[in-house]
Amino acid sequence: MTTRRELLCDTVISVLAAEGGRGLTHRAVDRAAGVPEGTTKNYFPSREALVQAAAGRMTQLHGEAVARLSATTPADISPVEVAELYPALLRRAVADDPTQLLAMVELYLEAVRRPGVREALGRMVVSNAEAGSGLHRAAGLPSSVRDAGLLDAYFLGVAVSLLALPADALRAVGLDDPYALGLGLFRAAVPAGRADGQCQAG
Repeated sequence: MTTRRELLCDTVISVLAAEGGRGLTHRAVDRAAGVPEGTTKNYFPSREALVQAAAGRMTQLHGEAVARLSATTPADISPVEVAELYPALLRRAVADDPTQLLAMVELYLEAVRRPGVREALGRMVVSNAEAGSGLHRAAGLPSSVRDAGLLDAYFLGVAVSLLALPADALRAVGLDDPYALGLGLFRAAVPAGRADGQCQAG
């Protein structure tokens, strides 16, 4: 069952995604969450506390998603099956529901100027990279935390481009095939995902 605090944190993420950093206010969160005015400020007294709450909640949600993935990953998962996750993740992040991606971009911008947000974001990035390298190793790939972190960074940049650029620009620079991009990101960052043909499409 979602607590009031979790509801507010989820709403902060939604407001960040919909309105950007400038639109993130206590009143905006109160309205979007459907709670009495002043409720959000009681939980998160400052704007920085709001942004840190979003970063913390996203870290928690990512951790839960990673735990579910780990629990359902078959012991005999193959490199091809791992590679196929990335086109699916790219489609989900950009086409299905870009809320998390948009909020993440706003958090990165906030982290440039806010050390508390930077620390929270850093914990999430490290946690994701550790989980990613674990998944890759389960498939027999010699992937390190650095490899998985690089893959995540590539993924974020490509996802933002797909979300932000017009279709003609994406075609002009060869970013108009999300499926091929997802596989390409994996092959570019993960050792043995590129040189031995294990993760070729098809």
